[in-house]
Amino acid sequence: MASRTYGIILVTLSALFWSTAGPFVRMANLESWTLIGWRSLFAFLTLAGVAAYQHRTRLPIAVLDMGSAGIVAVAISVLSTIAYIFALNLTTVANVMIVYATLPFIAALISYVWIEERVTLRLLGAGLAALTGIFIMAGAAATAHDVVGIFWAFVMTATFAAQIVHTKVHPKLDLNVAMALAAGACGLIAIPFMEPGLPSPESLLACALYGGLTSGFAYVLALNGGRYIAAGEAGFIQMLDVVLGPLLVWIFFGEQPGVTVLAGGAIVLIAVFWYLVPTVRMPAA
Repeated sequence: MASRTYGIILVTLSALFWSTAGPFVRMANLESWTLIGWRSLFAFLTLAGVAAYQHRTRLPIAVLDMGSAGIVAVAISVLSTIAYIFALNLTTVANVMIVYATLPFIAALISYVWIEERVTLRLLGAGLAALTGIFIMAGAAATAHDVVGIFWAFVMTATFAAQIVHTKVHPKLDLNVAMALAAGACGLIAIPFMEPGLPSPESLLACALYGGLTSGFAYVLALNGGRYIAAGEAGFIQMLDVVLGPLLVWIFFGEQPGVTVLAGGAIVLIAVFWYLVPTVRMPAA
């Protein structure tokens, strides 16, 4: 299979898995730190199992070989995960996904600062349009929780963009091991703040699915697939999550976005597609 096709498949699967985050968070119905703790446990078990199968007796060596690049990757992933769950618990899935749609612009800005990748006028124009859409959406926020949730959604998006750039800077980084360590770190951080006792079986099932699929395999698929295709193409494919995430929550939980939110989201999505469509024709990274 050609490397570009392989990358497209991985990134598409990651977007499909990631779109289930909202439904699983609503299904779990837990406060943020408790959700982070249980989700992280299942994500750690999933990713550590994959890493153990991959490295077998050399797993301790693979962990030690992570070096400073691995420590940075773990720290960024921990912050991104915590921000994502806080965002989903504080505001609607539609709000979170609209902010997440600015990922290509934020990634391009971080790439410019970090590795001096060129920033085009097209990027600046589309980014300003997307920012306008976010301000419209935030201005229509029903409660203070929505505003705080939108802030955390922005933190999540910025840290995930940093992960993408960091992965390109360190192409030999073992992402399975890094993400397993990040999940374990998230769980340890959450323990002092979690509610005591076991959640209901339905909540545990939601956490298991969220940790194993959405937070586990989806992250690894996205970051691995992004190594084989252009950044713009990866961003374009990830827009599947922006559409499917709110749609799934709307269908199963009746969480319908307001007219102003839809208007702001439309501006963001139009800006993203206007910027990304020409980049899809670019050759593989």
